[in-house]
Amino acid sequence: MKRLRRLLQQIDGRGYKAYKQLKGCYDFGLFQLSIDHVQGDPFAQPSRISLQVEPIHHGIPADFWKTRIRQTALEDFLGRQIAAAISQRVKGRRGTGHSGSIKIATSGQQILRRNAVLIDEPGIEARLLFALPGSGRAILAQEAAEMFFDELPKLVQEGLEWRGRSLLRIQQQIEQVEDQEFLRCQLAGLDAVAFVANGSLLPRASGIDDRPLTDGIPFQAPAELERSVVLPNRGTITGMAIPRGVSLIVGGGFHGKSTLLQALELGVYNHLPGDGRELVVTTPTAVKIRAEDHRAVNSVDISPFIGTLPGNRPTDCFSTENASGSTSQAANIIEALECGCDCLLIDEDTSATNFMIRDARMQQLVPDDREPITPLLHRVRELYEQEAISSIIVTGGSGDYLAVADRVIMLDNYRPADVTAQARKLAGAAPTPANPRPLRPKQLRRIDLKTGPLPGQREVKILVREQRLLEYGRRRIDLSKVEQLIDSGQTEAIGLLLAWCWRHDPQQSAGLPGSLRQALNQVEQDGLDILLPWKTGHLALPRYYELMAAANRLRPTG
Repeated sequence: MKRLRRLLQQIDGRGYKAYKQLKGCYDFGLFQLSIDHVQGDPFAQPSRISLQVEPIHHGIPADFWKTRIRQTALEDFLGRQIAAAISQRVKGRRGTGHSGSIKIATSGQQILRRNAVLIDEPGIEARLLFALPGSGRAILAQEAAEMFFDELPKLVQEGLEWRGRSLLRIQQQIEQVEDQEFLRCQLAGLDAVAFVANGSLLPRASGIDDRPLTDGIPFQAPAELERSVVLPNRGTITGMAIPRGVSLIVGGGFHGKSTLLQALELGVYNHLPGDGRELVVTTPTAVKIRAEDHRAVNSVDISPFIGTLPGNRPTDCFSTENASGSTSQAANIIEALECGCDCLLIDEDTSATNFMIRDARMQQLVPDDREPITPLLHRVRELYEQEAISSIIVTGGSGDYLAVADRVIMLDNYRPADVTAQARKLAGAAPTPANPRPLRPKQLRRIDLKTGPLPGQREVKILVREQRLLEYGRRRIDLSKVEQLIDSGQTEAIGLLLAWCWRHDPQQSAGLPGSLRQALNQVEQDGLDILLPWKTGHLALPRYYELMAAANRLRPTG
């Protein structure tokens, strides 16, 4: 600490680049400070620092991180504690540019594996962005000293030091996440693809606020679908188990159909205590499917749903840079099957109508031999019966789906009822499949993952412009319609994983799916830090399905 004080005094008022002298390690007694990277000017990306706290100081028992899921829950809790302390203890902007701010990467309502906080036997390491203060290009050493010697110790004391403090809140989050993970693993034994516990609060505060609606209606399962599960920490819970097969969610407008589906699509992740969806879980390989006009498609066999196009254009190896609603939705399903998906989540509001259904009158007007599209209606039962792919479909207007459903759940003022028996009386005969093409892709695809630096740059840069807009060197990947991608840290990790595959397996010896799976397995085993040659704290682990989605949306170079 004394050495750092002297250095700050020596460079006070000098040009901003003199801050580079601070790089190194400093002993603060309670913690060790490492200044890992120093920004070049006040307007550049903030400096990166890390704080190390030994077990004798942090006081958290090893039992709290003895498994991977417990470790992730604990690291998430500590990161949020530091973020809360920053909001209370850090003054914020001092000087020009980003001067004076301190930040740590955290998630929203979901708990993700990140590299912002790491804990193991040697202790805790927390990684922060630390914007060194400057006035124009001049160093503000007094303000920097305040950040280092007043604010940082408070962040450590409130976020990372737990000796003599109650560990109850930490334990509650760990056990809550452990229960969620256990419940998700019980779905197979329930012969179900999703579970929604009684008392869950599914409605959100607003379209831009993912916190629970304070006066939302608690969920209550219909008796026909009610099941009980004994969790390791909470004990017995009861709720709705959505069985394998084809399930419809129906009801009037604004009665909660899409709200339920949105909870299910995020049920692949664990949630914070108090989120309201802590005990809403979905099979981990569930994929949300939608139409996606204008997306790129790379050599996908969409012939199970789209036959020969005008001009005798084949669809068994279909590529385009400007897909329609129907061709994009067909490609999304085939790509999900290629990933090993076992449940499709579909909302008719975000689907292409002509891909979902083709009624009898339209069939009379436009004969089958002039229509290349085989609607999902005609193949959704095959998906389950031949490929074991379940579907949960929200529909308010496509009554023909009643004929292919195993279960029909009606939402009325956010309260579900099992109306399967009533629906079967109205359903009529199921449509006869008209397309003999096999559903699951047979060939291993390969996609060119190569990229290069932008003009004027010496190296490939991977940047996230928005949460779901990825700049991958010279190539841009639009992930705006990949709805289960929830964090910009996941998006950047996806870009780095694509680059990893390009460098380490350029021939994609096991095809694109195998290459990406291998890369993700390596990161899951060794940590997110292997993706960059320097220390960062803003990455989050993506799912395999969103990683594949990014590769599938790469546009050709040139």
